[in-house]
Amino acid sequence: MRNATITRQTHETRVAVTVNLDGTGAYENATGVGFFDHMLDQLARHSLIDMTIHATGDLHIDDHHTVEDVGITLGQALSAALGDKRGIRRYGHFDLAMDDALVRAALDLSGRPYLVWNVDFPTAKIGNFDTELVREFFQALSTHAGITLHVDQLHGLNSHHIGEAAFKAVARALRAAVEPDPRMGAALPSTKGAL
Repeated sequence: MRNATITRQTHETRVAVTVNLDGTGAYENATGVGFFDHMLDQLARHSLIDMTIHATGDLHIDDHHTVEDVGITLGQALSAALGDKRGIRRYGHFDLAMDDALVRAALDLSGRPYLVWNVDFPTAKIGNFDTELVREFFQALSTHAGITLHVDQLHGLNSHHIGEAAFKAVARALRAAVEPDPRMGAALPSTKGAL
């Protein structure tokens, strides 16, 4: 089964992540950051990856360390669950519409981390959540999962809608990329012999 559990503990945070790539999108996410938990729930539900994420952090300072460290740990868990990546589709893309927002995500489970981020939030906060942390999360995720990830905002007026559309678009792209390809069998989706 394609699953993994990863824990990370620093002087700033403690994070535990469990993922099952062949799940139904079940989730149990509790980081102490309300909007972020809502986004993690969307990531699980729309990727069909079961996720349990528990984090405690120095929220008395701000949300940055918690959000970033969850991205790191989730990325490591996804990488571990993918293993050598034999038989997967590898690539995924999705255009996600949510009211005024339209966000495109395209990704490659290449083992070569790279983030292209063209998202512009009209406000600095969504409730108490710093909108700049959305990029920080995806930077940590792409780096530690070894994902080439492009996220482009095509339209959007409302910061909540833009942020949620980004998470859902990445989720749907990730769903496609991690799925077994019935035509691939146990072959590696690369001519290099390794990913």
